[in-house]
Amino acid sequence: MPLLNKVRTAVSGGTRGDTAPLPLTRLRSALTLFFALDGFLFAGWVVRIPAIKQQTGATAGDLGLALLGVSAGAVVTMTLTGRLCRRYGSHPVTVATAVLLSLSLALPALTRSPLALGLVLLVFGAAYGGINVAMNSAAVDLVAALRRPVMPSFHAAFSLGGMLGAGLGGLVASVLSPTAHLLGLTVAGLLLTAAAGPVLLRHPSPAPPEALPTPARREPGPARRSAGARRTVLVFGVIALCTAYGEGALADWGALHLAQDLDAHPGVAAAGYSLFALTMTVGRLSGTALLERLGQTRTLVAGGLTAAAGMLLGALAPSVWAALLGFAVTGLGLANIFPVAVARAGALTGPSGVATASTLGYGGMLLGPPSIGFLADWFSLPVALTTVAVLAAGAAAMGWAARDRRAPGAR
Repeated sequence: MPLLNKVRTAVSGGTRGDTAPLPLTRLRSALTLFFALDGFLFAGWVVRIPAIKQQTGATAGDLGLALLGVSAGAVVTMTLTGRLCRRYGSHPVTVATAVLLSLSLALPALTRSPLALGLVLLVFGAAYGGINVAMNSAAVDLVAALRRPVMPSFHAAFSLGGMLGAGLGGLVASVLSPTAHLLGLTVAGLLLTAAAGPVLLRHPSPAPPEALPTPARREPGPARRSAGARRTVLVFGVIALCTAYGEGALADWGALHLAQDLDAHPGVAAAGYSLFALTMTVGRLSGTALLERLGQTRTLVAGGLTAAAGMLLGALAPSVWAALLGFAVTGLGLANIFPVAVARAGALTGPSGVATASTLGYGGMLLGPPSIGFLADWFSLPVALTTVAVLAAGAAAMGWAARDRRAPGAR
């Protein structure tokens, strides 16, 4: 409790109102690094999926079923991570799951059959789901303590990590085997965790959001906990799901679409996700300014419609360069929808809203790739990828429909 009192005092004091206290600055830097590490490791895996597919002799349907292992592992872990965070704190859970994610990344390259791939992806998915829930829980507490809408910056770090991971994967795709590449990423992940982990372990999470008297929040009451508020949280959770579906689909199938359907060079195919991650990073880095200018509803609607148009181009374009342009536009459109949806859900019902929206959102990211695989078997991969555009347009429609369901203090 003395530490919480110190944090509260530091948040309200200082020589400049817009400068965060040093402990919170350190926490923000360390947490940002974990978001970047998560994106970096995940991208390193996805750009080697075509090679792993060939190595295991999997068909598109087999690969989709194996990728379901990631989804299954993550969903199970997500339901438990919230309890672990409440019991042990979100910071230790973040560090522990980062170690597990780094170690599990090396496993897919050691498999030689779709069944073995699916089994090891259960472990990878468990670590991936766990770290994402733990990181977002930590970020929500820190954003409330900082009293600044900086949530998009954490997700920008994830996208930047994804861009770097995909870019590195494209560079080494024709030089290193999947085994050497993923083992190298495991070592890098463990080293980065060892560097940033002690900061999180030494400093517990700041005061929970409801304990900080920020202008944008108020103490939860009966109205906040009403059935209507819970339904609205589910709406924003579904919006997060629709947009994360697109991010997961492009991560797992974008490179394969460029290589298989458009005969792109392996390096160019890997650059597709890197370009998508780059534009998403740019969009999220400008997210705070965009929200201040347009407001949350217009940001959601404009982003959804932009992503829908970009994905139609990316999926159906007859040339590699047009498809790459579509991927770039899709990244800009999807950039801020997920963080805005999670933030609005949390503003309505507190941490439980964040947990619900995050779980639905990351569930969409993990369930999207196997769904794309099954649809690719039934129809074709380009047709399957158009479902990303359909869901992005649906997210825009839901964001507009929920425009009057505003959080306390929201613009």
